[in-house]
Amino acid sequence: MTTTADLDPGLLAQVGTLLVHVLGLQKDECALRAETPLLHHLPQLDSMGVMQLLTALEEQFGIAVDDSDISSATFETLGSLTAYVAAARQA
Repeated sequence: MTTTADLDPGLLAQVGTLLVHVLGLQKDECALRAETPLLHHLPQLDSMGVMQLLTALEEQFGIAVDDSDISSATFETLGSLTAYVAAARQA
């Protein structure tokens, strides 16, 4: 599995941009880095926000999200979410 230290900066930026777009965040309100906390720190990332984000990730990156692979750890930080996307792309 991809760790946050191994993340492709381009993929990190793409996931961050998608997150901002899907959740309707103001880009100037959040400086997104790999260690940026997501779950419990972004009020927009509620159950509906998670579903919208997962759908957008599937469409943007051509991955299939398996519900059994998703946990709160997946959404802990932008880095952990990006690591999930990287691993799903390799599967």
